Amino acid sequence: MELLFLAILILMMVIALSSGYPVAFSLPGAAILAIGAAALCGFLFVGDSSAYFVEGGPFQWLSAGVTNFRSLYWDVDRDTLIAVPLFIFMGIMLQRSKIAEDLLITMAQLFGPVPGGLGISVVLVGALLAATTGIVGATVIAMGLISLPAMLRNNYDRPLATGTICASGTLGQIIPPSVVLIILADQLAGATDQASTIRKAAYKSATGEFSMPSVLDVTSTSAGEMFMGALVPGLVLVGLYIVYILFIALFRKGSAPPVSYEGNFDFAFVKRVALALTPPLTLIFLVLGSIILGVATVNQAGAVGAIGAMIMGGYRLAEGQRNAYYPAILALASAGALALLLYFYELNIKSIKPGDEIGLSLAAAASVTLLVAIIWSIWRIYKIDNTLHGVMVETAKTTSMVFIILLGAAMLTAAFRGFGGEELVKHFLTSLEGGFWVQFIVVMLVMFVLGFFIDFLEIAVVVVPIVAPILLADPGANVTAVWFGVMVGLNLQTSFLTPPFGFSLFYLRGVAPKIVKTIEIYRGALPFIALQLVALIIVALTPSLVNYLPTRVTLSVETAPPPINPRLQYCIEEYLFDYYDTEGDALRGHVDKMREANLSVLPEKRQQAVNESLDRTLHTFELVSLVRQTEADRLNYEPQYRPLHKQVRRLQSQQRIIELEIEELNQNVIRISRSENPDQIALERVEAKIENRKTEIAELQSQIPATWTEANKTFTDLDKAEEKARRTYRSNVDQAYETIAELRTVLDGAEELTAIEPQLAALEEAVVHNSSEDAMAQIKESEQVLGPIGGTSSIKTKLSRARRALRGKNPDSEKALQELQEGLKIYGSEVDWRRQAAVELAHALATYDEAIKDTIGLRLQRRLPPEQIQSVASCQSVHRDRSLQF
Repeated sequence: MELLFLAILILMMVIALSSGYPVAFSLPGAAILAIGAAALCGFLFVGDSSAYFVEGGPFQWLSAGVTNFRSLYWDVDRDTLIAVPLFIFMGIMLQRSKIAEDLLITMAQLFGPVPGGLGISVVLVGALLAATTGIVGATVIAMGLISLPAMLRNNYDRPLATGTICASGTLGQIIPPSVVLIILADQLAGATDQASTIRKAAYKSATGEFSMPSVLDVTSTSAGEMFMGALVPGLVLVGLYIVYILFIALFRKGSAPPVSYEGNFDFAFVKRVALALTPPLTLIFLVLGSIILGVATVNQAGAVGAIGAMIMGGYRLAEGQRNAYYPAILALASAGALALLLYFYELNIKSIKPGDEIGLSLAAAASVTLLVAIIWSIWRIYKIDNTLHGVMVETAKTTSMVFIILLGAAMLTAAFRGFGGEELVKHFLTSLEGGFWVQFIVVMLVMFVLGFFIDFLEIAVVVVPIVAPILLADPGANVTAVWFGVMVGLNLQTSFLTPPFGFSLFYLRGVAPKIVKTIEIYRGALPFIALQLVALIIVALTPSLVNYLPTRVTLSVETAPPPINPRLQYCIEEYLFDYYDTEGDALRGHVDKMREANLSVLPEKRQQAVNESLDRTLHTFELVSLVRQTEADRLNYEPQYRPLHKQVRRLQSQQRIIELEIEELNQNVIRISRSENPDQIALERVEAKIENRKTEIAELQSQIPATWTEANKTFTDLDKAEEKARRTYRSNVDQAYETIAELRTVLDGAEELTAIEPQLAALEEAVVHNSSEDAMAQIKESEQVLGPIGGTSSIKTKLSRARRALRGKNPDSEKALQELQEGLKIYGSEVDWRRQAAVELAHALATYDEAIKDTIGLRLQRRLPPEQIQSVASCQSVHRDRSLQF
């Protein structure tokens, strides 16, 4: 019965969407009706409203709906969607202020003399508008009204002209900042959590261990990472469009002829081009640049973009007036002043220091000036043609539509899961032969076909939450969420172009002259759909195009994960092992020079520690060889083990599916048995099915090769041997560097330790002449002074004991004095050797530290050095097969 109601759910949704009923009400309406029908039938026929649900029931579904509603609007951790209205506002504002028109006219004049130049200019303008407005409808309509007549007037092939405009208008769906990418990031955040749960369960089932190493887990994504990941694929798509237009122009004479510019390429033309290009390029840098450089979050960048769009719209709408550019000049000057002040002053009020008052005052003045420029621009766009009102109304409409669809999709997805739809999809995908890539291609094909009939938003919020957890959980492909999201985004982009319901095609049809036939628009779109599929294949085969930039930025920002992060170890070691091969002799030379230094100035224990550290550094090369050998042993065994592992895991997966079916049948047995008049025939039928399923499990178990247990043990032993070798290497280099780093800290604090001698010397007199409370306070103050100075724990221990001797009703002054004297004796010896070492050893130690800190001591640094970030980011951006660990 669950399948019947699942079919009813899907059928009602399809009927509602195909009849033109609003999407925002079709999705939740279908869910409510299907859930209500299932609950009513269950109550009437079985006496249990939850009888026809695989998971939960109507009340759990209602609770999930309330939770989704709350998380969408009130969950402080789910702030990704805040950027949606900001970017929508930015796009509509730029469109209403005629920035697109200026760009189209100027770029057409600039590229017109080149074969296919008008088409190329349309693609470039589409890319620029995508990176600023991101609104498909507005972009296609603007280019259809301005560029299409010019292209037709100059004898451009009609399908080529219309296809170029439609395809260029859709670039806003993949080139950031894009609302589609924000929605996908929001949907994938939940999907990665589910995928992580699935993967952990699979790891526990395969290994019996409850804790899965973090390196094997699924990584989530954010809107910022989606923006960075989509940037290069978007540019690849732009490049493919341009190459195609050039190819047609050169090899199909007359299809895209050059158009000469009637004016002169003089200073006035250059000025016009600069004025048309500079504002959108500046806005692109402010929005995308701030995200990529790690200066701002996506929400903050969206706010910057919205304010920048208002300032640009203010001077564009006031064009021709004497003071048209005054607000923009004020804004640029104040922003530049703030940037300079941030460079020269610490403007954090919480950590203000003497001398920062001037910087704070100047920053306040610059901020007030910027605020004046913003208010001035807002007033302009409010007064001129009531532009602000129109932009706000359109922003509210579009944002409301997006959020209502998100809520409706969440309700529909919950109903789909309640009727067992997710398990059906999972069983279907996992039963496909060929593994992840077959499953992925099937999902992409389904999305591609759905794009012919429904909008990208419905696909993103309905299909992605269902299929993403299944695909992301696959340890064999081990794809990143950002790569999956960009692939889906590229695929969804085709929904705007695919006949017969592609929105981009409809937008252009609405403004195209009657001479352009609808079939010509469809024909023109087909080559660009093919180019999008080519881009999909390129990105699928080279995941680094997506993963590299987000990974590199993550490793470069101030909040970058430290080199000791477990996820970075493999790639760091790949880099370092190659470095040891080429620079190993140099490292050995630094060890020899350190041995030649005068270590006799150190206390005996520290001498021994330094020598052990140097021995560990030299031992590193042997441990690297051991790691490589154990890795080679594992890799050599994998080819013969992998087919067996795949066969057995497939059999075990089938067994788990049957076990779930048995659980469901057992529930049916309980349900039938508890009814008032149990149907014995139905009961026997269900029990017979259970026995058949158990027989199938036994057959599957019998198909597992007899060599499996031994083969699995061999691989597990090899894998553990490699992991042990790597742990030994990491422990060795950490201990080798800890000693050096700690000794440097000790020597760096020599002067500071010497400076507190009067304070410590006064403690004995304080114990003798002052009250116990005053003496304890002085001792405690001295402990606090010693705290930041390295290597003073033995002194602090004595002072602490002296302070404790003075506690209570019967303070022991003699014991306190004894502890103080012992502490001062230790202090004197510490000061003596540190002074001497600071003169005779500090330089050699500093030289040695600089030589090994980015290799032997890399794991203990706060961040990766810049020269290593590129290598590690390249290594991290590749998908690695982890299936044999499961």
